[in-house]
Amino acid sequence: MSAPTVSAERLMGLIRKESLQVVRDPSSILIAFVLPVVLLLLFAFAVSLDLEDVPVGVVIENPGADTVDLGAAFEATIWLDVTFARDRRELIPRINDGSLRGLIVIPQDFDARLRSGGETPVQVITDGSQPNTANFVANYTEGVIANWLAGQDNLRAAPGVALEPRFWFNPELESRKVIVPGSIAVVMTMIGTLLTALVVAREWERGTMEAIMSTPATILEILAAKLLPYFLLGLGATFLCAGLATTVFGVSLGGSWAALAILGSAFLVPALGQGLLISALSRNQFVAAQIAMFSGFLPAFLLSGLLFEISSMPVPIQVLTYVVPARYFVSSLQTLFLAGDVWNQFLPAIAAMLGIGFVFFAITAANTRKRLD
Repeated sequence: MSAPTVSAERLMGLIRKESLQVVRDPSSILIAFVLPVVLLLLFAFAVSLDLEDVPVGVVIENPGADTVDLGAAFEATIWLDVTFARDRRELIPRINDGSLRGLIVIPQDFDARLRSGGETPVQVITDGSQPNTANFVANYTEGVIANWLAGQDNLRAAPGVALEPRFWFNPELESRKVIVPGSIAVVMTMIGTLLTALVVAREWERGTMEAIMSTPATILEILAAKLLPYFLLGLGATFLCAGLATTVFGVSLGGSWAALAILGSAFLVPALGQGLLISALSRNQFVAAQIAMFSGFLPAFLLSGLLFEISSMPVPIQVLTYVVPARYFVSSLQTLFLAGDVWNQFLPAIAAMLGIGFVFFAITAANTRKRLD
């Protein structure tokens, strides 16, 4: 018995049916165009790696000329909110209750040691319960002291080596310019997975899928018809998120919109394919939503490299990230927005995303049969 062939007429009829269902079903529009806006707003404003006005205490035990000048250097920066004291014991309670994140103690013999050319220690006490903030306070204190010493011509015995750092792609070191493009990938993972998982599962619950299965349409035609309308919705949502990133959040697009379309199209293949697989296995909206959150959103958020560097993860987790499509989309979007069209990075990422999507569709086709048992 020969395998059933794909009929263009049947396929177009199914696509028309799915498109009409999308238009008549407001939940699909909400998932595609309202939910990504809400999620992107939350990511852009709630997730930030920038630290400003970090409250610290500066203890000046002996207010000499150089000591007071160094204290003024700490007060002048916008990154620290400085509270001065003469004794560290005045500020220890504020460290304990969390109102201060660190203490910078300038010892009483600071001026004398500085003028004599000897070692001049400055103590930094930080709250280790927040490691990122603690590292920031320690490193920034070191930077303020180095800049202050560089400006004291009468204290420099030799010119030494001047370090002039330069930051490419994100010279202002604004975390939003990295977070927002990466957030688009996480948002579209959730949107793409939910679009097909919930909608198709609802068809199983309402019994309309049985009607489709009773037609002469092949499994390939049914899956393709399910994919194409939601693919267009997902691609529109991708452009909507990118438009918000450039207009509302001020993250300029360094590359081309054509490259964004290609990357977004490649990413939607595994995202929608994962949703189809979830719906084929669960056939229940509640179960499909739970599986979509667990298998789609959480890996994309935690294992894509958006917040946590993949190189710092344990080796088994690093290996696991290779099967997370968002890993490739996050890095590609960050490159697209900050650096431009870097195709020698895009092409391997596109191939990986399409490969993962093919596996999802193959498993879905293997688990979808034209029978109602």
